[in-house]
Amino acid sequence: MTTMADVARSAGVSVATVSHVLNGTRPVLPRTRQAVLDAVEELGYTPNTLARSLVTSRTRSIGLAVSAISNPYFTEILQGVEAGALEHGYSLLIADPHDDPEHERKVVQLLHERRVEGMVVAPSAQPRELLSYLGRHRVPAVLLDRVVDGSGGGGAPFDQVCAENTEPTARLVTHLAELGHRRIALVAGLPGLSTTAERITGYRHGLAAAGLPYDERLLAHGDSESAGAERATAALLSSGARPTALVTANNAMTIGALRALRAHGLSVPEDIALCCFDDFAWADLFSPRLTAIAQPSRDIGARAVQVLLDRLAEPDRPARTVRLPCAFVHRTSCGCPDGPERPERPERGVLRDRRGR
Repeated sequence: MTTMADVARSAGVSVATVSHVLNGTRPVLPRTRQAVLDAVEELGYTPNTLARSLVTSRTRSIGLAVSAISNPYFTEILQGVEAGALEHGYSLLIADPHDDPEHERKVVQLLHERRVEGMVVAPSAQPRELLSYLGRHRVPAVLLDRVVDGSGGGGAPFDQVCAENTEPTARLVTHLAELGHRRIALVAGLPGLSTTAERITGYRHGLAAAGLPYDERLLAHGDSESAGAERATAALLSSGARPTALVTANNAMTIGALRALRAHGLSVPEDIALCCFDDFAWADLFSPRLTAIAQPSRDIGARAVQVLLDRLAEPDRPARTVRLPCAFVHRTSCGCPDGPERPERPERGVLRDRRGR
């Protein structure tokens, strides 16, 4: 096995110089650096990451804690986090908190004990213990997808990266209203999540913009999962204010809602129009094709890594919340005629970086 000493002999430099080149611990003349890199390539040298971490106290690893990794949305976020980490020479350790507050704190502690240099975490609906642990141990962390108010146990707010939720949800509602619908229902997510609250706010803003009254009978919680949305949709269909249009607040709940509509013998969009928050790869394979809000999932993951690396480089920098714009993907489940897929982005569809709270 090729050693660092072999690289040093081939390049005609000291072992210390090879170490400085590979670890970036001290400036090296460009000609010397290139000689070292050429020797590494020629000899096929692979650095001993474990030994290096023992010496430098750096593991070059990032912890990622997200629930429902099987969900296509979080799978794409994971791909973005992984790509961003690898681009900067970091490995990734992954854990699933299962949206359970107690399990969430345990898996974050396990990641911390494995000496990850920072974490990207999608917090649960009750993140108090999580935030307390991260703050108390001063773990560099970026909160992903779901934002929280207030600060961690250490007294400092956390960096956060997520998509816009309010305006895109309102866009779905106003679109349905423009098509003539007056009883537009929402199958919302798990209570306590910021995404749930913001999409409900967007739903109500959309109703108000269309001059429609808010009717609490048209709002049901599907708890962010398919089975819950199936029950919620069935309840809406059995209510005294049966909707003519339905908005589902994530992709898993869209599947559950479609099951309920089929069980009731209803066709989309002939009997009830449907729009969903979260686009997914096969949304245009449904019949009808699903009109949806598409989140920039991979960009969210990659941006979270960059924000975390900025935090590692400048531990005392002000905390920031970064929101990325979504796209309105116009298909046919809303009741519009079939035609080419028409993604539409908000006019102000630029990344907004909100610092502090």
